[in-house]
Amino acid sequence: MSDEKKPVLIEKAKKIDFKEMTTCPSTLQMLQKCEADGNETLFTRAAEMKPCPIGKESACCKNCFMGPCRLNSKDPYAKVGVCGATIDTIAARNFARMVAAGGAAHTDHGMAMLDMFRDVVNGKVKGFQIKDEQKLKSVAESIGIVTEDRSIKDIALDLYAELERTYTQVEGEIPFAKRVPPKTLELWRKHGIVPRGAMREIMEMMHRTHMGVDQDYKNIVKQCSRTALADGWGGSMVATEISDIIFGTPEPRVAGVNMGFLKEDQVNVIIHGHEPLLFEGMIGASNDPANLEKAKAAGAKGINLLGMCCSGAEVLGRHGIPHAGNFVSTEAILATGAVDAMGVDVQCIMQSLPKMAACYGTKVYTTNPRARIEGAVHIEFHEHTPFEAPNQIIDMAINRFSNRTARIEIPQRQDWGVHGFSHEYVNYMLGGKYRASYTPLNENIINGRIRGVAGVVGCTNPRVKQDWVHVELVKELIRNNVLVVQTGCSSIALAKAGLLRPDAAVLAGEGLQEVCETVGIPPVLSLGSCVDNSRILIACAEMVRIGGLGDKISDLPVAGCAPEYMSEKAICIGQYFVASGVYTIFGVTFPTVEGTKFHDYLFNGLEEEGFGKWGFATDPLEIAQLMIAHIDKKRAALGLSEQKERKLFSMEDRRAAQS
Repeated sequence: MSDEKKPVLIEKAKKIDFKEMTTCPSTLQMLQKCEADGNETLFTRAAEMKPCPIGKESACCKNCFMGPCRLNSKDPYAKVGVCGATIDTIAARNFARMVAAGGAAHTDHGMAMLDMFRDVVNGKVKGFQIKDEQKLKSVAESIGIVTEDRSIKDIALDLYAELERTYTQVEGEIPFAKRVPPKTLELWRKHGIVPRGAMREIMEMMHRTHMGVDQDYKNIVKQCSRTALADGWGGSMVATEISDIIFGTPEPRVAGVNMGFLKEDQVNVIIHGHEPLLFEGMIGASNDPANLEKAKAAGAKGINLLGMCCSGAEVLGRHGIPHAGNFVSTEAILATGAVDAMGVDVQCIMQSLPKMAACYGTKVYTTNPRARIEGAVHIEFHEHTPFEAPNQIIDMAINRFSNRTARIEIPQRQDWGVHGFSHEYVNYMLGGKYRASYTPLNENIINGRIRGVAGVVGCTNPRVKQDWVHVELVKELIRNNVLVVQTGCSSIALAKAGLLRPDAAVLAGEGLQEVCETVGIPPVLSLGSCVDNSRILIACAEMVRIGGLGDKISDLPVAGCAPEYMSEKAICIGQYFVASGVYTIFGVTFPTVEGTKFHDYLFNGLEEEGFGKWGFATDPLEIAQLMIAHIDKKRAALGLSEQKERKLFSMEDRRAAQS
C-alpha cells in the first residue's frame, strides 16, 4: 500500500503489548503483523483512546439543545440538567434509547426474514424454499394455528399473517406471548409490559425519552421492558424461527473455528454480519460448478467460504462451514493477505474494514441497503435473485486471487467443536424420537447432578482481553456443575478454547460430567447467533412447563452473563432477560452511576417486583461466584438445597434387576 494511503499510527510513548489484549494466538500473530506493517487496529485505537468518563456512566444528556448537560458521577445529585432533569431521569433515558436501538436492530432483522418468508411462500423467491416443514407446523401450533389436514402453503400463509402482528399491531399482545409461562405472563400483564407490536413499542420508547416527556425513571424502565420483550419474544424469536423453517433447524455437527481454515491455494471469501440470506446465497454460489470452474481456471483448487461474527455462527450449526473468528478479529484476518473478498451485510461491521482491506490488496463488499461504508464496493443483495450478488462477489474474489500481491501469512491454528444445539435438538437429545422432553434436564437439576443453567453470551470488546473473561468464567461454572449455553461471539471464544468438545466434560464437576458422558454432549452448548438468544428463552419456558422448578421463569436456577459486551443490542438482550425473570450480569462497564435510585432499581428493585435483576462485575471468578450464588438461592427457594446421591442407573444395575 502506498505511503499516502496508509493509516497513520499515533506516536506512542509506550509500545503496546498485544499479549495483554488477546488470548487468541491467531489474532495475536496478525496484530503483531499489522503493527510491523504500520497499520492500526481497533486494539491500538482502544489503547490510544480512553472512554469518555461522563458518557461511560451515562451522566450526560444530549437530548435537546439547551445542553449537552454534564452531571458529576462522583456527586450525582449535586446538580440537575438545564431542564431540571435528575441523574435518574438522564440515565434512564440514555438506557432506554440503547434498548430501543438494540431492539430495532434485531426486530428489523426479524422483519427482513419475515418479508422473505412471505415471498418464498408466494413463489416469488426461486432460490429458497421451506426446508423444515415440521418446524413450520410446530411454530404454527405454538401460537394456535390449526395444522391438521391442511397444506403447507396454507399453514405458512396463516403463520405469516399472524407473525406480522409482531411488528405492526397497535393493540393486543404479540403472538409469541402464548409461549410465555402463564405465571410469568400474568406478572407482565399486572405491570403492563406485555408487548403490543415492536414498531409501536420502539416508537413510544423514543417519544418518552424526548425532552419534556417521561421523567420518572421507573416509568421509563417499564417501557424499556416492554420494548425489550418485543425483541426477545418478538423480533428475535421470529428471525430464529423463520430461519429454521427456510434454511433448516440446526443439529449438532462438528465444525472448525479459527484462521487456520484459510487456504492459500484456494479463493477465500469471508462473510460477516447477521442476516443469513446473504450467507445462504453465498453457499449456493460457491458450490456452483460454473464458479468452481472459473476458480480452477484462475489456478485455485477451489472456493473456500468462511464465516465471521453471527452470520458465521448460524452456518456453523446449519452447514458446518468453518468460522474465522469473532468480532474483534475481523481486522486481523484481513492482515493474513489471504482473504480475497469480505462480504458484509448489517450489524457489528467496523468502518475501518475497507481501509484495512486496502492495505492488503483486497476489498470489502457491502450488500445491504441499510449499511454502506465509504471505501467499500456496494453490490446489493436481493432475495428474489439470491445468487446474483454472491456470483459477483465470487467473480471479484477470483480476480483478486489471480492478482494477489500481498504477502500471505496464515496462522495455522485450527480448533474444533460441536455446534448447532437448537431447542428442538436438545428436546430430542434428552428424550429420543418418541419421548422427546426436557424432563431429564429438570430431573438432573432437581437431583443435584446439574446445579443450574447459565447463558454466557455476547460480544468481544477490545477494552478487555479478548476471550479471556468468557473462557475463565465458563471453566469455573462447569467446574461447579453449571451447564452452560451460548450464542454469538462468546461461543466462538469457547470453541477456540476447546470447551465445545464432548471431551471437555473432564473439566466439569462430577455431576455435570456424568450427565455429559451419558448423553454424549459437551458441557457447553452452542445455540447459534446473538439473535438466537430467543432459543434460551424457549428453553426456559420449557423448563417451567415440564415442572418441578417453579411456575415462573424467575423461579428457575438459571443466570445469564455478557462478560465482554459492546453493542446496544446487548443492552436490549439483557433487559429482555431481566424482564423475563433472569439474573443477568454484564462486564466491561455499565451505563449507570452506582448509588443512584435508577441504578438501585435495575440491580434490586426489579427483582423485588418479581422480575430478574441486573448485575455487574469484570473479574470472571467474581462473575461466576455471583451467578452460582443466585442459582443456589433459587435452588433453596425450590427446596433443592440438599443434593441427592448422584448415581446413574448403569447397565450392570439393569442386568441385575432383570435377573
